[in-house]
Amino acid sequence: MRKKTARSRKKWIIGVSITALILMLFGYFGYQGFGVYHALDGLDQSKDELQIGAHQEDETMKPEEWTGTEPVNILLMGGDNRGLNKNESARSDSLLVVSMNPVTKQARLFSVLRDTYVSIAGHDEGRINTALALGGPNLAMKTVGDLLGLDIQYYVYTDFEGFKSLIDAIGGVELDVEKAMNYTDNADGNRYDIHLKKGLQKLDGTNALGYVRFRHDAMSDFARTERQRKLLAAVADKLKSGWNLTKMKPIVESVAPYVQSNLDVSDMMELAALGFKSQMAGSAQVPPMDLLEGRKVHGASVLAVKNEEEVHEYVKELLENNNNANDSDAGTAPDSGAGVVGGGK
Repeated sequence: MRKKTARSRKKWIIGVSITALILMLFGYFGYQGFGVYHALDGLDQSKDELQIGAHQEDETMKPEEWTGTEPVNILLMGGDNRGLNKNESARSDSLLVVSMNPVTKQARLFSVLRDTYVSIAGHDEGRINTALALGGPNLAMKTVGDLLGLDIQYYVYTDFEGFKSLIDAIGGVELDVEKAMNYTDNADGNRYDIHLKKGLQKLDGTNALGYVRFRHDAMSDFARTERQRKLLAAVADKLKSGWNLTKMKPIVESVAPYVQSNLDVSDMMELAALGFKSQMAGSAQVPPMDLLEGRKVHGASVLAVKNEEEVHEYVKELLENNNNANDSDAGTAPDSGAGVVGGGK
């Protein structure tokens, strides 16, 4: 079992960008009415308020289209758009990849540590979460795909408000909060303060966001990515159970203003059909802890990959091994004397 632990962070990040998996489910019911179709059809349109890809994208990095027969991979990105200037572009401070195999009907969820230091095409090296700001969604998909050894065909991006709207639209989600979580965020008039009690409870959008953003514990970002996967699974299970199929239209309409994607309606419907037939085979952090080491770069601490080929092998093995229900790992962080990992905005 792979190990992970924590280092303190300096930067708040948005919680899990769970929208892509949910959009697959929405797409499945798109034929129920024009309102749902219209809302879904606008998700692949640029939204200036989200401030992603504010520059001209490199079309040479555009992913190949999914044919429907090979494995499909979707990059879920969440970002904090607060405090950006007009011409600035958001970073993807929450990164997850959903991988589904249409042959085996198995799905896996990978969470990518945002401070992983990697090569970014055309931009030398940097933290993986900067790829979106540097070159837009195409570069983000390529950069994450290069790290995992996967072809990523689709992306979905959302911000704080998109996440909250989704959770509220589905009536909240029941989750066992593992411990009390409290933090005061003085930005935006304390709009995003975190106050959670330990135990099983129903979380609304605000509290669910606090749950996946909380970082003030010994496990820091390593524990946070695990919480993101946990919440994503809970939301997907709730939607997949069919509890509110008649409410698809207001749910889609509530999140549409806060979501941007390269999925069109036909993509969503095809992925939705696959999603309903698939079984979640497990989730994992990438890179695993024993393939990471702390490193100082220009005075900042980053997580460097020891061997990228071994990361590819790790991901490949997980995708080929569909028997483990959960691949999540915990343990000891890389020790290089580099100090605190984190930083940035």
